[in-house]
Amino acid sequence: MSTITVYGADWCSDCLRTKRFFTSHGLDFDFVDVEASPAAEAEVRRLQKGERRIPAVVFGDGSHLVEPTHQELGEKLGITARAERDEYDLAVIGGGPAGLTAAIYADRQGFSTLVIDAASFGGQVATTKRIDNYPGFPDGIGGGSLSETFLAHADGENTDLLSATTVLGLSSGTDEVALALSNGQTVRAKTVMVATGTTYRSLEVDGEAGLLGRRIHFCSTCDGPAYRGARRLVVVGGGNSACEEALFLASLVDEVVMLQNLPQLTADIVLRQRVLADPAITVITDTAVTRFSEDEDSVLVDFVHGRDSADDRIRADGVFEFIGLRANSGSFVGALELDTQGYVCTDAGHATSMPRVFAAGDVRSGSTKQLASAAGDAVSCFMGVRDRVLADCERSLETV
Repeated sequence: MSTITVYGADWCSDCLRTKRFFTSHGLDFDFVDVEASPAAEAEVRRLQKGERRIPAVVFGDGSHLVEPTHQELGEKLGITARAERDEYDLAVIGGGPAGLTAAIYADRQGFSTLVIDAASFGGQVATTKRIDNYPGFPDGIGGGSLSETFLAHADGENTDLLSATTVLGLSSGTDEVALALSNGQTVRAKTVMVATGTTYRSLEVDGEAGLLGRRIHFCSTCDGPAYRGARRLVVVGGGNSACEEALFLASLVDEVVMLQNLPQLTADIVLRQRVLADPAITVITDTAVTRFSEDEDSVLVDFVHGRDSADDRIRADGVFEFIGLRANSGSFVGALELDTQGYVCTDAGHATSMPRVFAAGDVRSGSTKQLASAAGDAVSCFMGVRDRVLADCERSLETV
């Protein structure tokens, strides 16, 4: 028996990433499927005082972490990831589809490349249950499987992958850009591509912060199965993501209540029709959530709705929020030009306001926020990166 035990499930993309962390660092661990072992599920619930969030990692000293990031695992085990070189042709900030696509192209060009991700590789696609519109997979594919395919393809001989590391700041010189990293390193690159993507928005109402990750979630495929057999879940939102997640959650519980702030659902017509036809889903429009609170084993959702803004309350087992995205651009405030919503501004060639720094994917202003276009956006962006690196190489040869 190993001194590290990972409690999880085969469908759980976060569990897969946790297992990959231990494997990549040569650490032995035991994996226990909570859905195949009632005793394992009971142990997870004991550790979490009745909840069943996975992965749950138990260490030899008896301590445990629930849904840990790579950085939290590294800190617990005294592992600090570091870049292998001091200088690269290309540094890619963000390890989602856009960043990994750029790494694939850079590796084939023979460029030394560093891909840095603040959490773990894969991006939002890794937590998506099923993707039906990515070219080459007519029968659809699980998001976790697709992200693993991206990662395996990007892990080339010229590429270093650095997870659980945050870029704290950028500073541009004449011939390179310096990146200050959270691990204490400063690496230099001839070019930088920002591909940090987006994260889910929260409501930011009273009582929400203390329930995030416990009763309030942003990923149905990650946390929904823990509510299997429950009486009621609430989905906040009415767009494509909200409707897709509501349909999935409705297969697990007795009832799903959707709270939409607009007069009607805004998802594509096919999704709207499926939601409205599902007897397990109730849609309440013209709503505004005002407060969350906890009562024994339930979460209470206070909201107002209708023309008169009447007060109402729903008791549920859990809440899933799907109300849009925000750009992961906080590290670049003051360094790069951002639009009014925080997305990185670029010119037609994907160049940002800082010399030698480019941007691609969902974090770029004007992007479509679609998986296929994020990969394509990275290819377009790489063309500018390639020209910059090759120009540097030619200039170096001329001075020899």
